[in-house]
Amino acid sequence: MRREHRGSDLRLGTVLARTDAYTSYAVTYESDGLTISGLMNIPEGKGPFPALVLAHGYIDPAVYTTGRGLAREQDLLAREGYVVLHTDYRNHARSDDDRDNDVNLRLGYTSDVIGAVLALRGSGRPEIDGDRIGLLGRSMGGGVVYNTLVVAPGLVDAAVVFAPVSGRPQDNIDRFQRGEGDPIAAEIDAAHGTPEKNPEFWRNVSPLTFVDRATEPLLIHHGTADDTCPLAWSKRTVAAFEAAGKDVELRQYQGEGHTFGPQWPDSMEATTAFFERHLR
Repeated sequence: MRREHRGSDLRLGTVLARTDAYTSYAVTYESDGLTISGLMNIPEGKGPFPALVLAHGYIDPAVYTTGRGLAREQDLLAREGYVVLHTDYRNHARSDDDRDNDVNLRLGYTSDVIGAVLALRGSGRPEIDGDRIGLLGRSMGGGVVYNTLVVAPGLVDAAVVFAPVSGRPQDNIDRFQRGEGDPIAAEIDAAHGTPEKNPEFWRNVSPLTFVDRATEPLLIHHGTADDTCPLAWSKRTVAAFEAAGKDVELRQYQGEGHTFGPQWPDSMEATTAFFERHLR
């Protein structure tokens, strides 16, 4: 997974909303030669502000629209004084297409998150403090955050994930693609071999293999009643990070499901305190 990544040319487009606390813009940036769309909230007041890149969970690209999946987080974090860049990823909304992304385990999404950080850092915009950047990912986006931490150690200052997928890609394929009869599972097997036939490939695409590279503190939120991404997946991820001596914390929410309902305010209070410690 480790290679040189490129991100640049952050451009603000249409104003999507104005609130008392921030202005929301449609944006684009360049990621490894592709144009990626997204949404960015810029707080009112005098910057520069620390920035957060948000990585959304799986939403069918056929129905996805810019900024979907993390709307309440976008709003709250901008009100807390962060520039918030929610990347749409390639193949979503107004982004360029990458026909091979699915068969290549959607690793392009990791490139797009890295590209978003680099585009923020290189934008030269006075509102953005490029030396203080964090990540937040949810569900599939949590796996994107894991990848980013091991592919580009030192790129950001801290990371938070909610209800993340497994750090072993084969678990996610078995549960969400093979388990639901998605033909892409057979295409992945044909392109890369199964874990039994090509264990080296599957070991090399798992972030858990490379947790020793990670340098940023990681906070994981997971509900005990999550029937989409089992809590056991996060426990295994934490065990791997702890075994490597990394700064990781797992917060469990009794009875909370995958999307976080009643305990979402508590989880966000912990999230903002975490970012306050590491980005302020």
